[in-house]
Amino acid sequence: MKNYDCIFLDRDGTINFDPGYISSINDFYLFDFAIPALKKMAKSGNRFCIVTNQSGVSRGLIKKKKLNKIHNFIKEQFKKNQIPLLSIYSCFDHPDNPSGRRKPGPGMFFEAKNDFNLDLTNCLIIGDSYIDIKAGLMLEMDTMLVLTGNGENAARCLAGDETPTYIVKDLFQGAKKLCL
Repeated sequence: MKNYDCIFLDRDGTINFDPGYISSINDFYLFDFAIPALKKMAKSGNRFCIVTNQSGVSRGLIKKKKLNKIHNFIKEQFKKNQIPLLSIYSCFDHPDNPSGRRKPGPGMFFEAKNDFNLDLTNCLIIGDSYIDIKAGLMLEMDTMLVLTGNGENAARCLAGDETPTYIVKDLFQGAKKLCL
């Protein structure tokens, strides 16, 4: 398996079910395959960052305190399973008024680059949306589109020059592909 400087993960639809705005830990469910997939990728020396747009905060649908509870749960699951999670980066911008932090903007990736001395061209972004792939391509990363969440819709929207490095059924299939 290629050892990346960092594997960036989108959150909703990639590692967990995405029913819409998740405003409570009671509505947050990791996909059954998420932890085994991440453990498989971590065995090869990879480490992770989560980069997630969370406009529900600016829309008043999610309280920051409850979002922090969800992210603390994620951190606990990674730690418990010995999966190296460097950090979780969240952008609260409303899509109608985005800053450069909101994906597909590079802001959260540049923060991670500076925080952990990453070579972004030696990183992978895994996500279920067009904006995840677009961000990765703009930053010259490898890209993986998972068909969970919004992935199938995203696959139909990609133009020829926006082809991901990998298109896989889900994160577990992606881990198997990377670990060949």
